[in-house]
Amino acid sequence: MGDAGTYRILVVDDETSVLVTYQLILEQQGYLVAACATSVEAIRELGRQDFDLILCDYSLEEQHTGFEVITEARRLKPQVPAALLTGYATKETADEASGKNIGVMFKPIEIEEFLATTSKMLRGDHEPD
Repeated sequence: MGDAGTYRILVVDDETSVLVTYQLILEQQGYLVAACATSVEAIRELGRQDFDLILCDYSLEEQHTGFEVITEARRLKPQVPAALLTGYATKETADEASGKNIGVMFKPIEIEEFLATTSKMLRGDHEPD
């Protein structure tokens, strides 16, 4: 997978330690990563550059959620693959994600699973399981 560096990934998580971990793991694979801690920052970043994948924590600052970031990403690039990262998805959240063709990864996420899912989504097999 030598072309990993051509992929740009936006990672959003309000927990700094988690955000940095995702960023390091992805950068070690050769991906270009933009890491944001808030939905506001993430939406600003979406306006600055084009992303190939959005990985976003479900619960962000105040009452914001990952759905807002993904909705904005898809307004700019309708087919962009995206996944919500969450420690606790309600059935409603999981159903909404599935209906919008958004993947869901449950925290704590195993590194192997995280990378396999990321790679799969970038290749375009991002149908929810």
